[in-house]
Amino acid sequence: MIRRPKKHELLGLLPERLLMTRAKQDATCYLSFDDGPEPAHTPKLLDVLARHGVKASFFLVGEKIEQYPEIVQRIVGEGHMIGNHSYSHWSFRNMNLRKQLDEVYRTDALLRLFDDRPHHRMRPPHGYIGAKLLVHFARRKRSFVYWSYDSLDYQDQPISWLIDRLRNDPPAAGDIVLMHDDSDKAADALDTLLPEWLAKGMRFDALPGSNA
Repeated sequence: MIRRPKKHELLGLLPERLLMTRAKQDATCYLSFDDGPEPAHTPKLLDVLARHGVKASFFLVGEKIEQYPEIVQRIVGEGHMIGNHSYSHWSFRNMNLRKQLDEVYRTDALLRLFDDRPHHRMRPPHGYIGAKLLVHFARRKRSFVYWSYDSLDYQDQPISWLIDRLRNDPPAAGDIVLMHDDSDKAADALDTLLPEWLAKGMRFDALPGSNA
């Protein structure tokens, strides 16, 4: 299903200042992209967003930030939000807290070079958050960002399938949309759908950069 699973329903009970799954009482949709920057795909996606005047949020992997800083600079320069998607993109499930924090703060330090923010909103790889990391973030008044609408752009389906799926069940106001920029699927689908959605009065923006 595109809509959020039961896990997300439970996470949505946490305070929004700690974990955001959607923007409550908001008329805007929030496109978000995981797993970049990717030189073969992210620039094309940025071109699409610029062509349609849409701002979005990019949750970036530290190793890739080091490899492709010029793409990160472009993301920030064009008014998009950059967030933390860990350093290695390995699942946190089998890491102890010390290793998880190394992944978080190492990537924060890289992101800080581009936007001067001391901390960044965090989306953990594969969506896994352990209790100890959740408590650590709560004590330091930091926040995680999940999603309320899964585009399913990572599935092995043709682009026509993805476009039809999103057209038939578009995101609603307040939705945080999960997409990826490690392929061209998001860019190709959005280049078709954004003009339709904008013509219907849908609004898009980047998430606020941080609450810390």
